[in-house]
Amino acid sequence: MPALLDDVRFAFQPLFNLHTGGVVAVEALARPHDGGVQDLLRAAHGAGYLTNTDVALACRAVGSAADHELALPLHLNLMAMTLADRPEFLAPLFGALRDAGRSPSSVVVEVGIPYSRARRGALLRGLELLRGNGFRIALDGVGEGDVPLSLLAGARPDLLKLDREVVAALPDDPGQCAVVQGLLHIAEHTGAQLVAEGVETEAELASLRRLGVWLAQGNLLAAASRRPRVDATIAAVLSEANDPEAVTRTGPIRRATGPRVTDFLHPATTLPEDATSERVRELLAGHPSLSGVVLVDPDGRPRWSVDRNRFLLAVTGPYGHALHARRDAARLADRPHLIGTGTSAVELLDIVANTDRERTNDDLVVVDADDRCLGVVRVADVVRGIAELKVEQAAALNPLTRLPGSDAIAREVDRRIMAGEIFAVGWLDVDGFKRVNDGVGFAAGDELIRGIGRTLSEAAVPWPTAQVGHVGGDDFLVVAGLDEIVPLASRVLDTEFEAEGLAVTLSLATLVCAAGSVPSYREVSRLLAPLKARAKSLRGTSWVLGRPGNDRVDLLRGTPVGESGSPRPAA
Repeated sequence: MPALLDDVRFAFQPLFNLHTGGVVAVEALARPHDGGVQDLLRAAHGAGYLTNTDVALACRAVGSAADHELALPLHLNLMAMTLADRPEFLAPLFGALRDAGRSPSSVVVEVGIPYSRARRGALLRGLELLRGNGFRIALDGVGEGDVPLSLLAGARPDLLKLDREVVAALPDDPGQCAVVQGLLHIAEHTGAQLVAEGVETEAELASLRRLGVWLAQGNLLAAASRRPRVDATIAAVLSEANDPEAVTRTGPIRRATGPRVTDFLHPATTLPEDATSERVRELLAGHPSLSGVVLVDPDGRPRWSVDRNRFLLAVTGPYGHALHARRDAARLADRPHLIGTGTSAVELLDIVANTDRERTNDDLVVVDADDRCLGVVRVADVVRGIAELKVEQAAALNPLTRLPGSDAIAREVDRRIMAGEIFAVGWLDVDGFKRVNDGVGFAAGDELIRGIGRTLSEAAVPWPTAQVGHVGGDDFLVVAGLDEIVPLASRVLDTEFEAEGLAVTLSLATLVCAAGSVPSYREVSRLLAPLKARAKSLRGTSWVLGRPGNDRVDLLRGTPVGESGSPRPAA
């Protein structure tokens, strides 16, 4: 097998942060001269050297990255079976890192399939061995491979890598979108991050962004190359990946607390805590884009933070080099601002607001549960990200009522469909609204619409999962559970509305959707149209209810034209 390994070269593919557009890590990919890496591993398995070969490939990847002086976090691939084998087989990897001068804390081990052939207890012990030595862990092939769901929580991975087959199906397959949403939910509650691999089209990228996946790699962003593309950016691609139809196909996940700081993570440039000022100066001089350096202890825990501007001001002034060059850089550093991976972007801004004025622009150092450095966050990125989120939220609100528009309602409906929930969608409007505008003026009409919007919002308060929206003109939508729609709708329909003394009535059409009865928001909209017409044909405030695939329509309020008597109350 050593002769076969001599013909293996390595290509490097960057991982991008979709928030910042920058590279956050690089994955080393083996490229044998003949065939693929799987062919090489199969040959090694047949010869009885599978584990040795797998580890040897990782060692050579470390050496190849060192040849390019790659400072970014490095992703290495190891099979689950290798980690479940005897611990001594991993010894060459530690030696390769020492020879390359690379810390294990700057390495992410991507654990790959097959998992079914690895003994669970031995695999978990192998993962703990790596984690105890400072490595970060990623589980590869999630969503398509044989990764046990229980392992996603039990292994405490730092990253979950979404399989390319799932990514390829995202734009058109609601089921795969539900898979991604489920993995995002798991990641949020375990402190992991979801990475999409194999991104090939702009439609895939747009779907990932709207779902809330902020780490990605693939040929659309940057192909694997022999020389690592550490300075690549994807701002141009991001600006073009704008697929409005994907909004209703995917239904994004938004955390209640907003984005986390890890969504804005940059790789940290680290040096040992006893590094000299001259070493730091050389590093900053050779990398003009660096905003600072983090000084870490042997376990990768941040001890000092060196700000570029303040440091260079001290060492380049009169006698600065003579005074500081050979002395510890820590003398010109500050204690780092440390934040955990679960910190929200809004909480980060609170931390910055309460710090010393001269340090408000300092990078914040993100640490894991063991206080090891994971990267840095730049305050400007977070401010820009929150500003964009607020602008997006404001643009989605109706300017008259400040209620969410049709896009937000579409996402909520599609989310409930993909989750298999039973829910109801109500379409409410004013009877003869043109008569109001023509009779008492558009200002009175606007005030009437605002009053209905306020009443809808107040009626929804007791029901936190219900959502109301204003989709234009005098049309409102309500999405709620079956136990919520009746009291919510009754509260609104029982309210008497008028415009400058002119009494008005309302019409409400409701569609009750069982799990699997409708495929999309578009279909819900189509089925509501005839129900709405039926409600408008009734006298007085009206309410009708229907179900997909059933011609029966229940009249809950209103009187058919030509009949007399009291309206039927809502059941």
